[in-house]
This record gives sequence, structure tokens and C-alpha cells, in this order.
Amino acid sequence: MPSLIVGFLLFVLPESEIAGGPNKPLIFLVVVANTFVIPLAILFVMRYNKVIPSLKMEDRKDRVFPFSMISLLYMVTAYAFYVKDWMDYKLIFILFIITICLILLTSISFFWKISAHMLGVGGLLGIILAYSLILSGFNLLYPVLGAIILTGAVGTARLYLNAHTPAQVWAGFLLGFLVCFGSFYMVWA
Repeated sequence: MPSLIVGFLLFVLPESEIAGGPNKPLIFLVVVANTFVIPLAILFVMRYNKVIPSLKMEDRKDRVFPFSMISLLYMVTAYAFYVKDWMDYKLIFILFIITICLILLTSISFFWKISAHMLGVGGLLGIILAYSLILSGFNLLYPVLGAIILTGAVGTARLYLNAHTPAQVWAGFLLGFLVCFGSFYMVWA
């Protein structure tokens, strides 16, 4: 989801909203590598070394260590962008908010299992919706509709696969949506 969020910020929003110019593809590739490719590789290594019993991480206890490692990687990524003077502060803010969401998810996993997938799509919907309310004169109807459809599809899939209960799906969605929408809207509205 961070890749989708950053892709939205870099390539869908008007040029004046998120800077980056010729560096946009490089920024996007770094985010994809650090928030998708490397975490996925970490999970495969953990599974291969039997640190986690399954990539599904069905038990909440199986999620704490992998999510802690991935949270650390997200934190390092956000900080690496923060120290660059040419990076847009809104992009850095979003990376830190995504990291906070993952840290909250990891903390909750000590006690209860909530849907990480729904946390991600809830955050995506929250950020797109916040931007659609903040930006006047720029139509974000299609990205909002796309995010709503994606949210419904992911939630339905999590329930259909019996990966989560409805409460876990709603908790993940609400956590991602409220943290991302609330923080972004309050800071830039």
C-alpha cells in the first residue's frame, strides 16, 4: 500500500502538490523497494529459516517479529527521505504516518489480530479522500472511487478467505483510515 500511496502522490496529483520533478521515478522505485520488495524478501527469509511457521501469519504472535522488522525498515526509509533537503515535506509526512500505522498495528498484534491489508487500504482511502477535500479545482473522483472499490474488494477477500473476523477487518480499516485521514487533513486543511 505505501507504493500505491506514493504512486498516487507522485503521479496522480497536480505537479504543484508534490515536488520531485525528474526524480519521481527514482523516488517511487526506492519506496517500492523499501516498502514492498525488501519486506517481502524478509518474510521469505523468515519463513525459510522457520522464524515464522507460515507466510499467512495466522496467529497474532507470528506477526509481532516480522511486523517489528518491517516497521524498522519503514522508519529507516522515512528518515532517509527526511534527511534529503530536496524531498517534498508532504511525501516525508506520509511516509512517517504510514510508519506510525505499522507501529500501531505491531503494538496491537501483541494483544489482538487486526487486518494489515485493511489498515493499508484504509490508509490509502484516507489519504486520497483527504486530498480530494483539500484540493479545490482538481477532480479526484476516479481515484476516490477506485480506492473505495479496492477497499471493498480487499475486505471481502479477507472475510471470504476466513483470514479475519468482521471485527478485525473493520478495526484494521478504521485504524488506517482514521490515522491517515485525520493526520493529513488536520495538518494541511
